[in-house]
Amino acid sequence: MTDPQLPDDVQELVTKIFGLAREGGANSAATLGAYVDNGVDVNLSNQDGNTLLMLAAYAGHVEVVQALIDRGADVNRVNNRNQTPLAGAIFKKEDAVIEALLAAGADPKAGTPSAIDTAKMFGREDLVERFES
Repeated sequence: MTDPQLPDDVQELVTKIFGLAREGGANSAATLGAYVDNGVDVNLSNQDGNTLLMLAAYAGHVEVVQALIDRGADVNRVNNRNQTPLAGAIFKKEDAVIEALLAAGADPKAGTPSAIDTAKMFGREDLVERFES
């Protein structure tokens, strides 16, 4: 994410924060959590509408996902393509992330395609049954 209107130091910080969501691991989860605890918006999104949670979920970083959920991240927030973190985690076959998102109240009917539709597309009948019951 680059914005010519942001000062260089702010742009560097934003790039670092989004990098933590993509990199994952316990250190990234702790560092990102500290940034959020000190005022960074837990639902910060990039130019594509991807939140920190979306990036972490898509990358399969359950520690980061949980740290963001614990700090109030919106598990149903869609990006500019109307995709949800849950659908992204299903697409990437990230079962631990799927479980964390569902435990936090992720709606399998949200977004387009929804998590239900994504599970159907990728033959995840176990999830389809779970979502439709």
